[in-house]
Amino acid sequence: MLTIPAFIVAISLLIAVHEYGHYRMALACGVKVLRFSIGFGKPLWRWQVNSNSTEFVLALFPLGGYVKMLDEREAPVDAAQRHLAFNNQPLRSRAAIVAAGPLANLLLAVVLYSVVNWVGVDQPAAVLARPADGTIVSQAGLAGGERVLRASYGDGTPSGVNSYEDLRWVVTQAVLEGEDAQLVVLGADQIERQAVLKLSVLDVSEVNSALFSRIGLTGPFTRAVIGDVMDGGAAARAGLLPADEVLAVNAQPVSDGQQLRALIRSSGAEGRTQTQVWKIVRNGGVLELPLTPEIVSDGSGSIGRINAFVGARPEMVLVRFGVLDGLWRGIVQTWDVSTLTLKMMGKMLIGEASVKNLSGPLTIADYAGKSANLGLTQYLVFLALISVSLGVLNLLPLPILDGGHLMYYLWEGVTGRPVSDRWMQHLQQGGVALLTIMMSIAIFNDLSRLLG
Repeated sequence: MLTIPAFIVAISLLIAVHEYGHYRMALACGVKVLRFSIGFGKPLWRWQVNSNSTEFVLALFPLGGYVKMLDEREAPVDAAQRHLAFNNQPLRSRAAIVAAGPLANLLLAVVLYSVVNWVGVDQPAAVLARPADGTIVSQAGLAGGERVLRASYGDGTPSGVNSYEDLRWVVTQAVLEGEDAQLVVLGADQIERQAVLKLSVLDVSEVNSALFSRIGLTGPFTRAVIGDVMDGGAAARAGLLPADEVLAVNAQPVSDGQQLRALIRSSGAEGRTQTQVWKIVRNGGVLELPLTPEIVSDGSGSIGRINAFVGARPEMVLVRFGVLDGLWRGIVQTWDVSTLTLKMMGKMLIGEASVKNLSGPLTIADYAGKSANLGLTQYLVFLALISVSLGVLNLLPLPILDGGHLMYYLWEGVTGRPVSDRWMQHLQQGGVALLTIMMSIAIFNDLSRLLG
């Protein structure tokens, strides 16, 4: 089980990088660092060269860390070392030390994305599955099987689409901007044409699987081929075998695996079994088999199941870039995820997006385990995404966060005097209350996702 180890490694690495940013900038600005700690609570491990050097600590609770600097506001400082105290540094040095932590996380994201771009990752090709009737993709005149070559949104210049994930990323950005997306696709006739996804009509509160179902992008194209068949299930009783390709169900032509899965699920909508006639290809010959799906409940109603894997593996492409292109793409990916995170937070703040989009440590741990199971590159992408989120979150102008301290320094730079102790206390208390509310909502969302 990789969930717990993957989560601990991820959180420890991201915290260490964040605190190392503060630490290195503090040393560069001539500030004495007393302690560098990963985690809070009882120290599990300590290391120190001598009594006058920085003490490095690993503590019991890994969900955080800190860099403790010499500071007259926290303890008396010997006169000979007053010039090494954080509070006696010029404003630009204090601001640089505070900003260095979040910026280190953003830099780590650039490095991680760049490594993935250099190594390469197998991703589903940007070939569209048959969209359900009434979805935005269907209304754009796309029937499935088209290969997306380029995509853009708003007035942007179309850029190359390397994979299905690229396509979904463009669509996600368009949705949050309230813009339509423009696609250049290559049809089965090998003729290029344009299609417009009318995404601006969507009333978006959550970017989730239900939203992509409404758009018509629930997955890439897959052939309607049967995979593993469970003993004793509906598929086995009907005589289906692995590698059978389905041509039609009840005389309705089947074009891909996604359509076939939808037909199976919808067969249980009325809550009673209905025998279907499946037309299949096996060993070059065409057969017709009667199949009666089993009826199960998925929490929202009755659906049909056949107890077999449906759909072949999608066409995969290796997405890989050269050194400079990979680095530039890593920078662009970090920027795009940062701006997308800020847009989503802004929409939640003004009520245009649901707070259900907030995720906490349980969801992060779950995704850490899942990405680690998928391989190193997927785990690195996960680390990059969380590193961006940590960097952006800490730059928000909220008291007790790094961004809150930068807000204080901005006030000091404009007025020429620091924030008063009285105001500082009130702002810190408000910041703690706000973060407590945000974490409570995030943990509630975690439990709802995992237990729902």
